[in-house]
Amino acid sequence: MQIDKTTYNDLSVFSAEETFSIFHKLDFTRTTGGKEWLRYMMREPFDVLSKIKDTQNIIRQIEFRLEEWPTCITNGTLIMMERFYDTALDPIPHSADFISTGLYKTLHSADYGLVRYSVKHFHDFISGVQQLAVLIDAPQAPPKLQTFASRIRQLLQHRQLQELLNKKAGESFSIRENLYYGHFLSNRFKVQCSELTEMFYQLDAWYSMAMAVRQYGLTFPEFVVSEEPFVKADKLYHILLPQPVSYDIELSPQSNFLFLTGANMAGKSTFIKSLGVAVYLAHLGMGVPAEKLTLSLFDGILSNINVEDNIVKGESYFFNEVQRIKKTILTISNGKKWLVLIDELFKGTNIQDAMRCSLTVVKGLIRIRGSLFILSTHLYEIGEEMKQYPGISFKYFETGIQDDKLVFSYQLKDGISNDRFGYFILKTEKVVELLDQL
Repeated sequence: MQIDKTTYNDLSVFSAEETFSIFHKLDFTRTTGGKEWLRYMMREPFDVLSKIKDTQNIIRQIEFRLEEWPTCITNGTLIMMERFYDTALDPIPHSADFISTGLYKTLHSADYGLVRYSVKHFHDFISGVQQLAVLIDAPQAPPKLQTFASRIRQLLQHRQLQELLNKKAGESFSIRENLYYGHFLSNRFKVQCSELTEMFYQLDAWYSMAMAVRQYGLTFPEFVVSEEPFVKADKLYHILLPQPVSYDIELSPQSNFLFLTGANMAGKSTFIKSLGVAVYLAHLGMGVPAEKLTLSLFDGILSNINVEDNIVKGESYFFNEVQRIKKTILTISNGKKWLVLIDELFKGTNIQDAMRCSLTVVKGLIRIRGSLFILSTHLYEIGEEMKQYPGISFKYFETGIQDDKLVFSYQLKDGISNDRFGYFILKTEKVVELLDQL
């Protein structure tokens, strides 16, 4: 699935303030390497249904065994192993007899200290990946996990590793044992260890996704094989909100354009982002924040939500809005299935210009039947003209006034909003009063 940098930013998948990102929300990894694998996976949503279903099955399998997931492998464990291989140690004696061990410990005390400390961490790591091989291997397990389990067992077949595995957790090692295992790990295990580590990092990323599914009660979506775009969500909500409101929404080839209106702060942007995030997560093979989500495979998501001006280049807000729409048109005219999300089109110009430009864009976009569109706007007036075109549905977020305060229901209703509360907000925030006092 194609997603550009702007869309990633609009949907808050990644963010400079990481704690406010989808990535941070889903990150339950235990290691730095696992975190980087999760970041990589989230930058590469699938465009092949088989890969999506494979990942769904992997996450389901791991979620089923979450309580048994080994805890002996920590980020400190991996850091220590990396330090062991990155340090230029004096040669560790192959024959760990009484004399050679005593001489090495005495004459190379710093190196011996690192070896002694590292062997314990290697023991934890090897024990942990052996446990994982058992957990992820089952007759009904996804092929990818079975392959991982088989490969882990192959890489742990060395006699020295099996001897090391026979040591109990917390059991101390003699000087001879430290040097015996240290020599093997240093000279014969580096390549195998690197492969095992990468597999563990990938498993850590899947573990994180499974934890997120469990923690947030996410639901795996159902993909429908279709040449035409389709999405239907029941009780859809935004995963980043602590107390989200849910929505029901359906877009299809027969009704592929949603014209969305409502007052500022009524929930338009949140709704648009909720659907975008859900479709994106579905193409990762992840669970989604909805009671039920049924959709076709999409080729990409494009958004036009947070447009900024560029002072350095001398580009205005409106100019960049136009450029973004231009890029959108050029991109989605390839005949593929796109989900296009547009929030408050043409805010950077006057109302007359904005209405004319918006009408022109909408009339053009509705001719593209192979994509789905959501357009939110404060230009309610253009809605009436759009009713003559097939394939457009009209929804709005209702806003009311109670006790001189705006009340938002955050519920989608059929039709076009006629709410205008700009002056009311100006007055209630005492801006008018302040101006009168000047």
